[in-house]
Amino acid sequence: MAEPLYDVAIVGFGPSGAVAAALLGQAGFTVFVADRAHEVYDRPRAIALDHEVLRVFQQLGVVEQVEPFTEPFTDSCYYGVDGELIRRMTMVAPPYPQGYTPSVVFTQPPVEEVLRRAVAALPSVTVKTGLTVFGLQQSDEQVVLHCRAEDGSERQVHARYAIGCDGASSTVRDLVGIALQDLSFDEPWLVVDVLANEQGLAKLPTTSVQYCEPDRPCTYVMGPKNHRRWEISLKAGEDPKAVVEDDATWALLSRWITPADGELWRQAAYRFHALVAERWRAGRVFIAGDAAHQQPPFLGQGMCQGVRDVVNLAWKLTAVLRGDVQGRAADTLLDSYGLERKAHVTDLTTRLKSIGAVICERDVNAARSRDRQMLAEGVAPKPRQDVLPCLTTGLLDGSAAAGSLAPQPWLQLPDRRVRMDHWLGCGWRLLIAAGSDLGGPTPDQARALKLQTLRLGDGEGCMAEAEGVMARWFEAQGCQAVLLRPDHYVYGTAVDAAQLRALLDGAVAALHG
Repeated sequence: MAEPLYDVAIVGFGPSGAVAAALLGQAGFTVFVADRAHEVYDRPRAIALDHEVLRVFQQLGVVEQVEPFTEPFTDSCYYGVDGELIRRMTMVAPPYPQGYTPSVVFTQPPVEEVLRRAVAALPSVTVKTGLTVFGLQQSDEQVVLHCRAEDGSERQVHARYAIGCDGASSTVRDLVGIALQDLSFDEPWLVVDVLANEQGLAKLPTTSVQYCEPDRPCTYVMGPKNHRRWEISLKAGEDPKAVVEDDATWALLSRWITPADGELWRQAAYRFHALVAERWRAGRVFIAGDAAHQQPPFLGQGMCQGVRDVVNLAWKLTAVLRGDVQGRAADTLLDSYGLERKAHVTDLTTRLKSIGAVICERDVNAARSRDRQMLAEGVAPKPRQDVLPCLTTGLLDGSAAAGSLAPQPWLQLPDRRVRMDHWLGCGWRLLIAAGSDLGGPTPDQARALKLQTLRLGDGEGCMAEAEGVMARWFEAQGCQAVLLRPDHYVYGTAVDAAQLRALLDGAVAALHG
């Protein structure tokens, strides 16, 4: 019996692979997922998510199932050489722009289980675990994955496109010859997760902490419930294998707690890297998540970046696979994936390295100078979200707000409030400010973009906002209309009817050529 031709094959069933499979399966495409492991890894690795990812979980219909495993991220307090507070990182103030708590900590294993159950409910998605990909071939029409099962049997998987979500040591990346670029960060750290008991919790800080101490920089993160994490910098000559032994780990934690105060959940020695793939596409093969980039963990952005990758790629594959994009424009659209994501990852990694430089200064005199400078700047709380960059290149129209993450306002219905994406869906969306006299899209524009239009306000044919998030956004941007891409990023804005026509015509041309 001949192997079927899947629309997309995904190698790796971690968070990025699961989100990619769910998005593409939700769109009705046939998807094959392969992973060597049968079960979700039972220990936490990622610990932080942001509102952009929660919005994606909303799109997948799982956010309510995920929320019990999350808690708001506490402030992060930075303490200098002499224990003085030198910086405080927090969240943007409510009303929250995405409709969710902007930064959360979470417990990874049960959240991954939620994602896998969502994938399992999609009839067009086939998942095979215990399967190792060892070879790959591709032509102008398809990709062929050569796979080996645990019993030694082999099979081929044929797909129109393939995505490597198979982690930092990606086989897919190696098979298509994609190299990693070093962004010059390489440090050994110990990551320790502890389940603290009541006695231990009473001893520990009540916010997350960055200890910017030259002798041994470290990070303390308050996870959900009684989960606490330490990321501890290792000194030159310390053996990474030795520090993960229980006695050695407890010795490093003795500043805060003892074995009587909780139990070790996980300890792992890592080299924190800053790496980005030189290219993100090779023919019909794409890479995403840790296969495409690795960054320092200082704002907990690793898993968030992987989700951003596959959301960006999934809507573009959807457009191409459905025939929304024809001819040469199809390749142009898919090429924009790597163009956009590489620039964004590189920018964010550079910012994370700067944060790391603040935390990890080893010279005492330089650290004291840093402390004086930061104290002079003031310790008023700074939102973590301000660190995240916008998209700066790719499928954008060039207006000032293009590339920024668009808000998701709460809409006020007669009997309840509803988040905008629940009402409009997650395709191309045109939002028009309350009181604007702009016209709408032409029928041809609406059809070409499969566009949903929302007029805000209280008049006939309008929807009222519950919190004024979009009204304040329109005022800040000085515009009357905004066009959103399917990944919730702003394609462009308009201030009058002529600009709106040009904006929509530009989007149609970008997609259809």
